Amino acid sequence: MAKTLPRTAQRRDTDAYLLQVGERVRMLRNQRGMTRKALVQHARISERYLAQLEVGKGNCSIVLLRRIARAIGVPVTQIVQEGAEPALDLVLLSQFLDRLSPKALAEARDLLLQHFGDPSHDQHRRRISLIGLRGGGKSTLGRLLAERLDVPFIELDREIEARSGASLSEIFDMFGQDTFRRAEREALDDVLRRHQRFVIATSGSIVTEPGTLELLLSSCFTVWVRAEPEEHMKRVMAQGDMRPMAKSARAMEDLVSILKSREPLYAKADAVLLTSGKTPQQNLEELLRLARDSGSQPARRLA
Repeated sequence: MAKTLPRTAQRRDTDAYLLQVGERVRMLRNQRGMTRKALVQHARISERYLAQLEVGKGNCSIVLLRRIARAIGVPVTQIVQEGAEPALDLVLLSQFLDRLSPKALAEARDLLLQHFGDPSHDQHRRRISLIGLRGGGKSTLGRLLAERLDVPFIELDREIEARSGASLSEIFDMFGQDTFRRAEREALDDVLRRHQRFVIATSGSIVTEPGTLELLLSSCFTVWVRAEPEEHMKRVMAQGDMRPMAKSARAMEDLVSILKSREPLYAKADAVLLTSGKTPQQNLEELLRLARDSGSQPARRLA
């Protein structure tokens, strides 16, 4: 890994991105047969500013980009996305899926998974993934479950550190969130290639990266290991991590806020295990039951 880009490299990267945004605005405007004058009128911006934007010299505010996108008739994300233009079939499929009800959308995803490379049901249930906030009990239960099933226990964070030769905090400090997310996805890909059976404990934030979450859900029987917020806090501190107390007045409020924002993502799991108020052995028996039950019926997919 390399450290943060030098200032000149950052400038080149910014210039290249602004040029890409400008070219995309011009392309979308031309596709719709809009003159600059028409776009200026509907977006309520100056013609000089639009001309600068289209040649990569204009650094738009979010509000101005929103007005331009609305005037053209596209979502802002279509203008600001990085990388190559998505394939037309992907755009059309996205528009089609967007019209479906949540129930129909879940059925459509099931059909796609059945036809295009989804692991078999038997393979899916032999790979057990534990997700949830730190302090829920993923590592403790993961080790116990792996020992009972006689399969490898894998902590994805440790895999990332082994592959990168740096601690998680060093990765974040030196390279940032984007690099960590890429490393996390690569580590998961590697684990899936190397192991047919395992129990894996993931980071609490893995669910925030849609592509990685989708891979996890489609490849593993996924269990949300959850606890009450007070239990999460107590367990983290019992592990010797006193960082939550550095801002104790807001620590619980922040934890509740994080949990609330991630609940819809964690809820995509195939099963939920509430660990509060139970011993590790009781939780293990419940987890074993969930794993056994997964073999008697198709795993629940994204809904």
